[in-house]
Amino acid sequence: MYVPFESLPEESRIWIYQSNRKFSDVEIAEIETELKAFLEGWSAHGTSLESSYLLKYNRFIIIAVNQEVQAATGCSIDASVVFIQHLEKKYNVDLLDKMNVTFKQGEHIAHKPLLDFKKMVKDKSVTENTIVFNNLINNVQEFNESWEVEAIDSWHSRFF
Repeated sequence: MYVPFESLPEESRIWIYQSNRKFSDVEIAEIETELKAFLEGWSAHGTSLESSYLLKYNRFIIIAVNQEVQAATGCSIDASVVFIQHLEKKYNVDLLDKMNVTFKQGEHIAHKPLLDFKKMVKDKSVTENTIVFNNLINNVQEFNESWEVEAIDSWHSRFF
């Protein structure tokens, strides 16, 4: 069951999928329609999941579930991954590769393989103060507080 993202409690579990390219406005509109339809029917063991999504910077798909109502289970999580794989194929994007880093360069959002990001650190093209997207966070509270942070305050700090 789809609900507005703002109505979810801070403990709600989230998954963040970053695209290797920016989606067009037309693609975003289509993805929103598909996401709402998916979430309306998403369930765990026959019980609807109270869930929502955000699309940020035309690049990130964030899916959230209120675990207080019904926890996502292995089968329901698998269903969400199948849905994300469908989006990957339809839009010819990579959403599941966790070996990529997305960060801000001014107002631009950059997306690089981890090895390239490490080289940029070495070359001082990115610094400890570079804003990175910490996609390893687990809930809405962490998303609100720690998703867009300076590299030194995330798992990226190991490279400095």
